[in-house]
Amino acid sequence: MAKRHFLPKILGCFLLAALLVWSCKTDLKDDPGSASKLAATYDAEASLKWNKLFLEVERYAAGYRPGPAPRSLALMGLATYEACITGMPDYNSLKGRYSGLVLPEVETGKEYHWPTVVHAIYANMMPKFFTFDPPSDVKNHWNSVVTELDVKYLAAAGQEVFDRSKAYGESVGEAMWAWAVTDPYGHDAYKDPFGNFTTGETYDWTAHYDGPGDWEPTYPGPGKGMGPFFGKVRTFAITDDQKLSLPPSVYFMNYSEEVNSEYYSQALQTYTKNAETSYDVEWIGEFWSDDLINLTFSPGPRWIAIARQVIEHESSNLQTAVETFAKIGMALNDAAVACWNSKYIYNVERPDTYIRKVIDPNYKPNLYNPLTGDEGVTPSFPAYPSGHSTMGASAAEALASVFGYSYAMTDRCHEGRNEFEGVPRSFTSFEQMAEENAWSRVLLGVHWRMDADEGVRFGKEIGQKVNALPWRK
Repeated sequence: MAKRHFLPKILGCFLLAALLVWSCKTDLKDDPGSASKLAATYDAEASLKWNKLFLEVERYAAGYRPGPAPRSLALMGLATYEACITGMPDYNSLKGRYSGLVLPEVETGKEYHWPTVVHAIYANMMPKFFTFDPPSDVKNHWNSVVTELDVKYLAAAGQEVFDRSKAYGESVGEAMWAWAVTDPYGHDAYKDPFGNFTTGETYDWTAHYDGPGDWEPTYPGPGKGMGPFFGKVRTFAITDDQKLSLPPSVYFMNYSEEVNSEYYSQALQTYTKNAETSYDVEWIGEFWSDDLINLTFSPGPRWIAIARQVIEHESSNLQTAVETFAKIGMALNDAAVACWNSKYIYNVERPDTYIRKVIDPNYKPNLYNPLTGDEGVTPSFPAYPSGHSTMGASAAEALASVFGYSYAMTDRCHEGRNEFEGVPRSFTSFEQMAEENAWSRVLLGVHWRMDADEGVRFGKEIGQKVNALPWRK
């Protein structure tokens, strides 16, 4: 009897094995990323090294502050996020939200090395954004990053997987760039910070000056407004009707030279805080400044530097880094666009213009450029709302969505610098960092308190909209 049933049992086992193999192949076909390790199994090295390099290059990039740098971070951040989405099974693709954005797909059932993909995207896109020749030490570091990661990832992935991953990353970078070029107000904006390089539009500040209280150029400076058309740049999470902050009247700020008016009161606050000689006033003002090209990275990317510290401290994986940099980049972009849209609609003068006219003709803000020797510098665009405050609050929201709203850290962005007060400062939350960043602009003497308050409120609202995108399944 046993011999009669032996053959059917063996046939049954072969049939079961065949079904299992067929099932596995079917699953492999249905899941293009099943042949690859998940992005979460890799460290964040590729994202960290390229974002560090970005900060080094952007420091010397003329025309990239305040808006074009955040835009480039958003595009590269979104590109790496979308490219790795197959290796991030708990996350959703967002590309369908953006009209005209078409990105390549991975090959079904083929293996990909996600660090190589991320590396290839940055290596492809960074030279497109930064077309100038940076200082030799930065250029050498750039070349060394490319070579180091090429060699390391080739050894880790093997030739076939490395080549496939690199080609895929490059193709995503090319596709994202092709989409970026279709934004006439964002593309090449750095080439004309005072007009629009692509459309040829110009901005005449005198045509928008209706009298006291309206912005006019401050000196030392270029004598014209920066970023007048940046408010028309493409956004990622906010709509056109969400690109306008609350008006200054919400803060009872109607122009007045009466000493009992709120306008005069806030000018006096800026004047007296600026006049203080305490170490903390100088420390906070200089710690958050990041205004000056060739000295530091700009105010928006400052939050990339903060994020890098958190990711390194937490030993975060590649998945977390990709999510973090995408969110921060998009939050910074949308905040910059909305802030500059609001600035040129409300067209509020800088407090130093008012103070010199009404309170003290010899007044100078505390912003000093150690590279040129210029004293009393004020950023050359309308005051309200504050760009530092809006971008900082939006980025703080993005960071908090990943690492928590009570995350405490010590910011060492400028540790060791001696051109200004860069001693590290400690904070109990990203929100506290954003609020001090905003307040620093009053201490520096370049903003009204309303600029900081509305910037924080507006930036937080924008960051929440970025966080509300359907990132997770």
